[in-house]
Amino acid sequence: MRSIIAAFAAMTLVAGAAPALAAPCKDAKTGKFVKCPQKTTAKPAKCRDAKGKFAKCGAPGAKPAK
Repeated sequence: MRSIIAAFAAMTLVAGAAPALAAPCKDAKTGKFVKCPQKTTAKPAKCRDAKGKFAKCGAPGAKPAK
């Protein structure tokens, strides 16, 4: 009897956690699970000085490179 109860408790824990692990992104309006957007990493800004050489963006006279 105890093994049946333990097995049932384990199954409910596994079944309850499955939807959360499958798709963590949920649409706020419809409440449906949607494909998660790709995470983009911010590229460090590159700046050039008046002579055209790469410089730190905080340096005086540095402008963002195109």
